[in-house]
Amino acid sequence: MYDTRISRRAALLGAGAVAAWVSNPARAMLQAAAQLPVPAFVDGLVAKMTLAEKAGQLTLMPAAWSGGTATALNPATQGSSFDTQLDEVRQGSITGVFNGNGAEMARRMQTAAMTQSRLKIPLLFAADVIHGHRTIFPVPVGEAASFEPDLAERTARMASYEAAAAGIDWTFAPMVDIARDQRWGRTMEGAGEDVLLGNLIAEARVRGFQGKDLKANDAMLACAKHFAAYGAAEAGLDYSTVDVSERTLREVYLPPFKAALDAGVLSFMASFNEISGVPSTGNEWLMRKLLRDEWGFEGFVVSDYTGDMEMIDHGFAQDLREAAKLAFLAGVDMSMTSGFYRQHLPELVEAGEVPVARVDELVRKVLAMKARLGLFEDPFRRIDAKREKTRSRTKAATALSREAGRKSIVLLKNQGDLLPLPKSGKKIAIIGPFAAGQHDLNGPWVVYGDQANATDLASGVRAAVADKASVTVTPGSGVEEPLAGGIEAAVAAAQAADVVLLAIGESETMSGEAQSRAEIVMPAPQQALAEAVAATGKPIVVVLKNGRALALQGAVANAPAILVTWFLGTETGNAIADVLFGAYSPSARLPCSFPRSPGQQPYYYAHKQTGRPNPSDDKLEPYKAHYRGIPNKALYPFGHGLTYGVIEYTDLQAAPKLAWDGDLSVSVRVSNRGKRAAEEVVQLYIRDRVASVTRPVRELKAFRKLALAPGQSETVTFKLRRDLLLFIGRDDKPTVEPGTFDLWVAPSAEAEGVHTTFELVR
Repeated sequence: MYDTRISRRAALLGAGAVAAWVSNPARAMLQAAAQLPVPAFVDGLVAKMTLAEKAGQLTLMPAAWSGGTATALNPATQGSSFDTQLDEVRQGSITGVFNGNGAEMARRMQTAAMTQSRLKIPLLFAADVIHGHRTIFPVPVGEAASFEPDLAERTARMASYEAAAAGIDWTFAPMVDIARDQRWGRTMEGAGEDVLLGNLIAEARVRGFQGKDLKANDAMLACAKHFAAYGAAEAGLDYSTVDVSERTLREVYLPPFKAALDAGVLSFMASFNEISGVPSTGNEWLMRKLLRDEWGFEGFVVSDYTGDMEMIDHGFAQDLREAAKLAFLAGVDMSMTSGFYRQHLPELVEAGEVPVARVDELVRKVLAMKARLGLFEDPFRRIDAKREKTRSRTKAATALSREAGRKSIVLLKNQGDLLPLPKSGKKIAIIGPFAAGQHDLNGPWVVYGDQANATDLASGVRAAVADKASVTVTPGSGVEEPLAGGIEAAVAAAQAADVVLLAIGESETMSGEAQSRAEIVMPAPQQALAEAVAATGKPIVVVLKNGRALALQGAVANAPAILVTWFLGTETGNAIADVLFGAYSPSARLPCSFPRSPGQQPYYYAHKQTGRPNPSDDKLEPYKAHYRGIPNKALYPFGHGLTYGVIEYTDLQAAPKLAWDGDLSVSVRVSNRGKRAAEEVVQLYIRDRVASVTRPVRELKAFRKLALAPGQSETVTFKLRRDLLLFIGRDDKPTVEPGTFDLWVAPSAEAEGVHTTFELVR
């Protein structure tokens, strides 16, 4: 169970911390510095370094010895052999590598650094450990659907336990970008569209990756990415322009980064996009004035893959040399992949265009971080081939993957209580491109996981039923192409069955980086398959595989039961079977709104009302804010999800006034009137009716997840305070104003639930 009252006093931008910084910057800086001390030996080491060696400490490169997956995940660059990279280590021209090939690779490289380089500075090994290392957990947006930050912390902790054993010191996660346009492929990598949920998941994953002691051999340095507003790319097009007001930036896109910082994250990654005409990699306001001066960040910032190079194509830098200079002076401390810093920083310093003092400052930061990770004390503390094997895919990790998987599955629809299915007495036809096979199980952004170790849907279903022969498998179509005779075979299979599991959706290559979709609908061959199977009249359970919200149409939308299963990782089939057959009552809720049409994008629940709202969803009036033929509502909104129970909200109790320095107790009776146990996510939303800056129609301020036995009721209580009503005012600073607020306690962002109003009084 989770009640946001316990862990956060403010939902917007860590407003209390911002206020503390503004009122007392010296104290805030001292506190931050105390968190990241620079060991005494670092200054002496920096004094011995040449400019080339200093530039090397600020240069991170892809591992030359890496697997095919790592190579495929990143754009093509000039490759180098492992022997060449070992020479770079000996010369001190790289600080470390990323996405390498395990403990043996790390051992050989670290041995070269510690025995053959001039200064014996240990290397830093990084990797994209996004949702698991060898054991794969649900994609982050799916895990966020659990509405359990504790679960996100536990899976990040397990990922760190596995990955650190393979020599990895640093992960490029969590991604904390708010995603409000489902066309954007990287929706799968974050926590969805809501700021509060995004904050809580960001905090949890940082704690999970970093553990209690960064020197521990099961801890990794976390990296909050992508700074900033990458999820606001125009039209959901990856790498595209971002142009938002500072208010929107501070109110929506920056808070999860501040939450990650407050949780102790010590590295940030610059985003690819520009903001209001300035690429983030060259944005001094973002990297220095906001991140360091205002927030007091004392860690380091790394560019994204060739991000400094890309300022040339942005039209912001004239050439390679200028790109290196702009990124460095803006506050990007480490260059990833381009090699620009080691190529151009020495020359820029000698020409007087970059102060050597700033170079020394950044090198100190990097060396201090290596010390914080324990690398100077023991450069091999995470490099152990035997430990790498014993920590991989343990029983505990597999069990956690299954738990996380079933807690991530959202039940959108369940007409006639079609689900859960009985374990015997029914013939089941699993139809669709994701019915069976070791493919598309782990999901996008998996560098080290093997599909061969994952359980597919058919295997999970057969393991759950009494008679394995009662289950048939028919592909019916490919993901984006028809199969000869596929529909005919699928129809025959459906006709011979009592119930159909229609396993359709997106492949791994349809979500993730560089996978923006103009039409977030079911691919045409799969839609045709769904229509043909539906025409048989057999009961259909749609089992969606997806990395984003989809616009469901036709037979897919009309199916009596729909499960959103995302990409669940290692235990995919078993987790889905747990929900299908009632071993687990679905408890997840949507972290992103499913639109009625792809043309609604970007759609998110916390939108503004406009001056011409449509007064009713039942009747669309002319000259009001809606698209032709559809209301300005989601098909399935943020927070929506069903259980196998019947949930009822009653007896809302709240005082009519909230005193300026007081609190308001809000309680509601939540009951399970069904015959099965259930878990409900009780959500509290508010709306500021009148403010000096217009406010969204609803904003999530707290939630609690609770388990209810059949017939059980529980009173859920929340505490509201003035700081939970803060917004970013006209001066781009947090403020709050007296006035009338609507309040809902409801099962989703667009459900009525129970409603009241209260007055904030000074």
